[in-house]
Amino acid sequence: MTRFALLIEYDGRPFVGWQRQRHGASVQGVLEEAAHAVTGEFVTLHAAGRTDAGVHGLAMRAHVELQRDIAPFRLMAALNARVRPHPVAVLGCEIVGDDWHARFSCVGRAYEYRISNRRAPLTIERGLAWRIPQPLDERAMAMGAATLVGRHDFTTFRSAHCQADSPVRTLDRLDVMRERERVVVRAGARSFLHHQVRSMVGCLALVGMGRWSVDRLRAALEARDRGRLGLNAPPDGLYFTAATYPV
Repeated sequence: MTRFALLIEYDGRPFVGWQRQRHGASVQGVLEEAAHAVTGEFVTLHAAGRTDAGVHGLAMRAHVELQRDIAPFRLMAALNARVRPHPVAVLGCEIVGDDWHARFSCVGRAYEYRISNRRAPLTIERGLAWRIPQPLDERAMAMGAATLVGRHDFTTFRSAHCQADSPVRTLDRLDVMRERERVVVRAGARSFLHHQVRSMVGCLALVGMGRWSVDRLRAALEARDRGRLGLNAPPDGLYFTAATYPV
């Protein structure tokens, strides 16, 4: 058996999420079917993270084990040919050791959330960003983001369906910046709770709109109560951007 590490990009709009499910197409399912078509083997892809329906991947890492002897660049080309017409692409492929695991070897994950801060409806970016028509104060959002960085109990920002053993996480970074009409939020941590990034962005947007103060955001965090969540941002603007592994 040979273990291959994959670098994957995908548009999350037509999928029920990364994880294979019975009621719709998934990124994992599309790639596993492509691998079966290429090799004749029934395989399981293991990923660094599991994105929800509508969430996109710019650099998802995954691995698969194959019995067939095939060069990495040929496997990449074959998978890309077989996943068509689904909006999924394998950007990189390499052989790794049996002790390398896309999920369990990962020591850092990063997400980016894109807010289109304009009055006009979205056209090209429809489904690829969250449009907020009212002006956003990105400086106030950055101040709010700073209160969330560090080790906290993130129960307030955790989905009721989250299966993590503990709500405590260490948020390494949460940066907010404006790029013309776009406000971008970038988050980094070893791991995230289900809906954590979307929930944090939703509340930061309330701060940016002036509907919440930074103190109210801090109080929501300290309450450790999902009922104190102000807003859960839609999946449209969320991108998995990086998975980090030990050198």
